[in-house]
Amino acid sequence: MVRSEMIKKLSSNTKEYDFIVIGGGATGIGVALEASARGYSVLLLEKSDFTKGTSSKATKLMHGGVRYLAQGDVGLVREAVVERGLMLKNAPHITKSQSFIIPTHGLYDEVLYTVGLTFYDLLAGKLSLGRSKRISKAKTLKRISLINPDKISAGVVYYDGQFDDSRLAINVLQNCVEMGAVVVNYCSVAGLVKGSDGKVTGVRVHDEEEGKEYEIKGKQVVNATGVFADDILQMDAPGAEKTIAPSQGVHLILDKSFLPGDDAITIPKTDDGRVLFLVPWHDKVIVGTTDTPIEKESLEPVALQEEVDFILSTASRYLTKTPKRSDVLSVFAGLRPLAATKGHSDKTKEISRSHKIYTSKSGMLTMVGGKWTTFRKMGEDLVNKSEKLHGWSHIPTKTRHLKIHGYKENVDFTKPFYFYGSDEEKMLKLAKDENLESFISPSSKVIEAQVVWAVKHEMARTVEDFLARRTRCQLLDAKESIKMAPKVAKIMAKELGKDLSWEKDQVAAYLEVTSNYIL
Repeated sequence: MVRSEMIKKLSSNTKEYDFIVIGGGATGIGVALEASARGYSVLLLEKSDFTKGTSSKATKLMHGGVRYLAQGDVGLVREAVVERGLMLKNAPHITKSQSFIIPTHGLYDEVLYTVGLTFYDLLAGKLSLGRSKRISKAKTLKRISLINPDKISAGVVYYDGQFDDSRLAINVLQNCVEMGAVVVNYCSVAGLVKGSDGKVTGVRVHDEEEGKEYEIKGKQVVNATGVFADDILQMDAPGAEKTIAPSQGVHLILDKSFLPGDDAITIPKTDDGRVLFLVPWHDKVIVGTTDTPIEKESLEPVALQEEVDFILSTASRYLTKTPKRSDVLSVFAGLRPLAATKGHSDKTKEISRSHKIYTSKSGMLTMVGGKWTTFRKMGEDLVNKSEKLHGWSHIPTKTRHLKIHGYKENVDFTKPFYFYGSDEEKMLKLAKDENLESFISPSSKVIEAQVVWAVKHEMARTVEDFLARRTRCQLLDAKESIKMAPKVAKIMAKELGKDLSWEKDQVAAYLEVTSNYIL
């Protein structure tokens, strides 16, 4: 996965791709994986960095969606719990089972959640992660030592999946490249190319780094740009109806001392009707999420004051150790690309999370909605649709049991570099061979070799790419990551052949973006 090689293929290639995928988030990556696994030629284009938008700002849960069950959307939950189970099998180095406890308030709650969650387990069939059960108040307090005893009567334990979103994305893209796909970050689509019949026959690509433009032919153009899907639809048909109703979700990162055990907490009913999660992640605690309708989509959404206050006040009602603004190590906001519905209420929690595929008159396919948990299935559905559209002979899916790059069993999640999976040894060998074993930041456990590895093998192009997405330093401790930026810039500059002014610009740009992650 070397960008210069990808650009070389892009610029010298006169062939027609089977699939041109616009968007390097969960949706686009799922389509690229499915199409390349079936043997189709694939080009994936991302205007900034892979998962820069929503797809690196998720709650880090591979889950069926307990609350969708309450809304009666059994089909969506069934699809998601099956996909969750498959991904835990296919990428055990980057996904794991996580126990959750719902604090209950009386007998009605205990019966309701025990029965509901037992049904939730049964929907997963053989891919179930474990049986849900009621536990006593004493056991609940033992497992979640900082839960407020006045707030609970007992607890219900259930299991869901957890993962690292942008790390999974990089590994899946590595799969795609291994299967022949061309994937490029910092390449935007400047326009669509159409034939005399009005059908899309390709795209005009702008290389954001070199400033060059290319015209690439493709049989099937896919709009997988998430909250920006309407921009591409406008490019295709000016005045097209809006398909996206963006909703903002905010998460806070707290020190592990706020949730010392191994269990996560689910608060099923908050004041705004959302579910609030407190989940251990990378030796910190992730708390969220909110659901706020947003008028305008942006690549770097900023958490609203009331969203932060809502999360802190809700969490403090359930914890004996009350989190304050000064305890927040990082705050991040992501926009959900929910499928807009005509005449629907503005309560975004009621808008379906299931994915939808739109076929334009031009033949372009647009996918909206969906979530990380079902990204593989979304890709499968879209490629199936494309085969029908073009009258191609159907090739069955090859991704249900496809091992994700880095696949490694029996992973020790306490090790600092576990998330590299089978690449861990190679990265550590690089560290030893090139004398890059020093910590950039001892508290974040990041070493110099990781920067070089990210540039050489993971297409990291900027300081932000590395600190926000190839490692998760920006999300885990924003202030500490700012201290790391100059050293990261220096190593990257040497690796990329950049000068001192590039280093300074990179540090300044990183400081500007990351200041929004600090309260």
